[in-house]
Amino acid sequence: MDPDQIVDVVIIGGGPAGENVAERVVRGGLSAAVVEAELLGGECSYWACVPSKAMLRPIDLVAAARRSPGAAQAVSGQVDVDAVLARRDEATGNRDDGGQVQWIDDLPAALVRGHGRIVAPRTVEVASNGSRRTLHARHAVVVATGSRATMPPISGLPHIRPWTSRDATSLDHVPKRLAVIGGGVVACEMSHAVRGLGAEVTMLVRGSRLLERMEPFAGELVAAGLEAAGVDVRTGTNVVETSRSGRDGPVNLTLSDRSALEADELLVAAGRTLNTDDIGVDIIGMDPGKPIPVDDSLRVKGVEDGWLYAVGDATGRNLLTHMGKYQGRVCGDAIVARARGGADDGPALRATSDAAGAPQVVFTDPEACSVGLTESVARRRGLDVRAVEYDIGSVTGAYLLGENYQGRAKAVVDESRRVLLGATFVGSGVAELLHSATVAVIGEVPLDRLWHAVPAFPTVSEVWLRLLETYGL
Repeated sequence: MDPDQIVDVVIIGGGPAGENVAERVVRGGLSAAVVEAELLGGECSYWACVPSKAMLRPIDLVAAARRSPGAAQAVSGQVDVDAVLARRDEATGNRDDGGQVQWIDDLPAALVRGHGRIVAPRTVEVASNGSRRTLHARHAVVVATGSRATMPPISGLPHIRPWTSRDATSLDHVPKRLAVIGGGVVACEMSHAVRGLGAEVTMLVRGSRLLERMEPFAGELVAAGLEAAGVDVRTGTNVVETSRSGRDGPVNLTLSDRSALEADELLVAAGRTLNTDDIGVDIIGMDPGKPIPVDDSLRVKGVEDGWLYAVGDATGRNLLTHMGKYQGRVCGDAIVARARGGADDGPALRATSDAAGAPQVVFTDPEACSVGLTESVARRRGLDVRAVEYDIGSVTGAYLLGENYQGRAKAVVDESRRVLLGATFVGSGVAELLHSATVAVIGEVPLDRLWHAVPAFPTVSEVWLRLLETYGL
């Protein structure tokens, strides 16, 4: 590639969001260059969604079998750790992005390795191993730089080499004792995974419950599941100081109640920091490290001539892989429409699902998933809502999954329009219920019509009927 190159669209970041932009603009007849400093395919493919679920799947299968009379008698011993980690490595392509590189070549689009930085309107400089290239965009520059693990300001933390989510999903040996700071999705999933692989796990949660952005019962049931598996869940607990005995010795933690905790490794799962701090947004008057404000077509607000876009975590809207991909599709199509001089205001060119409430699954045991607004958020927005709940274990399909099924479902209804605003499901195998809820929420399906969507018997989906009956239909 020439030191200077002109293409229609330059995309800074080759994770799922950036890849989706590239695919849509090339499909629309434009040329594209993707700038990536790490592995093409991004965080989710190598260090997050994919490896974590590959680690969790065998643990959950064994637990499900043990709850099922007949199958339980056939299960003995623990999961094979080496086999689990080998499957994880296979799922991530052993962190070789050759397949993704071939995909980019086949689009076709250009891949530029290195760190991209905006240096002028429609101009990106890429630094790699001491060399620099300049890319010029005819139509648009798209920021798709993702996020990284946050390191809270805890005394001694930078010196003890704590794990982040990358270390947890990349582990090559299971520590005897793992301490986890955090109570969100990463903390819950990785506590579940590492405990399932044989470690003693202690969760240190600053808040009063797990999964604070979901309905309260979700955090309560997930905490109960973790505790049943042997995880020590401590809420209302802060870590105030850390140290490590020698280079490879145990980690020593001082907690907010002045008690001490010793572990072999410490996983910090305290949120995400946006990778917008060194990409040149300051030249357009924006604050580095902050969310990039965009409109619903993902065009950055306040930029003259409208040449700059942002998708995925960089926007701060919904830090979820599938939402970044969704934004990438909308963004790419909007860029093409504008480049071709066509209409750019159609419903397919606006990312309206972000505000409605993104679907999310927490792959613990039990699983927790939700879409739309929680009851508390809906009420804070001043909406006229009514919420109904149902014990999923009372549904025949759930009973047949195994003994002592623990689960709950909740629907939040806009009473003035009689449509679903949000839904939450907690229980074994409920993740596959989520898309039907997403269709109902995003499609604003009237409850009177939704009642005619008959669930098959005997499936867990029958909880939909029970929720609507509880509502009064």
